[in-house]
Amino acid sequence: LAERGLEVIVVPAFTNADTIRRMNPHGIFLSNGPGDPEPVEYGIHTVRDLLGYRPMFGICLGHQILGLALGGKTYKLKFGHRGANHPVKHLVTGRVEITSQNHGFAVDADSLDPQKIAITHINLNDNTLEGFRHRQIPLLAVQYHPEAAPGPHDASYLFDEFKTMME
Repeated sequence: LAERGLEVIVVPAFTNADTIRRMNPHGIFLSNGPGDPEPVEYGIHTVRDLLGYRPMFGICLGHQILGLALGGKTYKLKFGHRGANHPVKHLVTGRVEITSQNHGFAVDADSLDPQKIAITHINLNDNTLEGFRHRQIPLLAVQYHPEAAPGPHDASYLFDEFKTMME
C-alpha cells in the first residue's frame, strides 16, 4: 500500500468501529494473522459494524473475518495451505495466479449469500474459496498473500484495485 503512495495507519486488533470512524480513513485493510478466525468475535463485530462505511480489503485472516462478518462460516482444512506456488484461478479473467499461502482455515463458499457475494478466486489444488467481492459495497478479499508475490507480480493488481476503490 505504501508503494502505491498510500498512508498506512496501523491500529490494534481490538480497535472498535467508532474509533475507526473518528479516524476517518479512506479505506480499511484487514491483514493476515494466525489461527482459527471464529473466536475473533471482537474483530468480526467491528468489521460487521464497518461494512459499507469505507472500501475494505482483507487478506488471509482478514478474508476469513470478512467472510464471517458477512454471515458465512469457516472450517479447518484437513491439510493447511502452506508455502509458495499455490495455483489460484481468477474466475473473472480465467488467469491462474501463483500465490503464497499460510493458513489452516477456509471460508465455506456455500455459506455465503450468492445474491450479495461473488466468488472471484478458487484454489486449483482443492477447489477451496480463495477470493470474493461484495456485489453492492466496495469490498474484496483473498485468502492468499498478494504482498508475498511468489509470481512475482501475479496478485499485485489487487492493491491497485483497492486504491481505485478508495479514490
